[in-house]
Amino acid sequence: MTTINASPETSMTPDRIRSADRQSPASRKASVARVSRQGRVRGGNPVPAAIAPARRDILGLDICDLGWAEALAFGGERATMPFGQSIIVFANADSANRMMRDPDYRAALSRQTVLPEDRGIDLAARLLHGQRFRARLTGTDFVPALLTYIAKPMRIALVGGHAATLKKAAEALGRHAPWHSILPIADDAFDRGQSDAIMERVGAANADILLVSMDSPAQEKWIDRHVGPGHARLVLGVERLFETLSGEARRASPRRFGLGWFSLPAWGASRRRDTGTVGPLFLYHVLRYKFSGAKVESKRPEMAKAGSL
Repeated sequence: MTTINASPETSMTPDRIRSADRQSPASRKASVARVSRQGRVRGGNPVPAAIAPARRDILGLDICDLGWAEALAFGGERATMPFGQSIIVFANADSANRMMRDPDYRAALSRQTVLPEDRGIDLAARLLHGQRFRARLTGTDFVPALLTYIAKPMRIALVGGHAATLKKAAEALGRHAPWHSILPIADDAFDRGQSDAIMERVGAANADILLVSMDSPAQEKWIDRHVGPGHARLVLGVERLFETLSGEARRASPRRFGLGWFSLPAWGASRRRDTGTVGPLFLYHVLRYKFSGAKVESKRPEMAKAGSL
């Protein structure tokens, strides 16, 4: 496996980091790589603390608008905070359609930090706000990149996936970021009545980061109901990441904003819903929302999950 070698780098100021989002894809990759290497050498994030991402209202849900470099810095900051808890999940056109008919799912998402994942959400931003999101932060790309970016050794708990898939995913993450401790806690075959017992195991493992891989919307609802203070400072709903890591996901060409250069098997595999096809139901919801006169501007600062401090 190819890894990113640590070497001294020139200090990356916040302005230089943000400028990566205006560069060509090749230059952007090099800039984020420099940020990652610098974090590993210097042991800290090269951006100010307390990052408060801007948000955009997509169908009544606030979705964060971050470039790749800022998103990595944001995730790294939340994972290394001495207290509190942040939950990050990823939105796409399919999840937006579900949200429109499932109020419990919408409520769960509203209590989580949501990042834009596919072309459908990007199109919605353009129709509602006049411009796209700064980056599509697909979970299968973002989470491994974040683990590379974080310099401080973390204890990373894994919940979900089939038994063999969970094992392979843990091994792949261990090879990719060997300075972290990878802790497979439970596959998704556990009885949901045992959820609290599973989370007790996560707490006992003293995890810093928790990766939950389940089908959506069950994943986000499960996190909302069972994950709380003491269950890691950063929680990520990663859906099919474990399948991608284990090589079960179908290999495809990297997306324009993907990070396939981290060189894990099938790392740049595109998910089915990110093929560029936007269904008529999703377009209907977006256009109806646009012309309903609903408020479509939000810059509310990011907050940790209620009750997590």
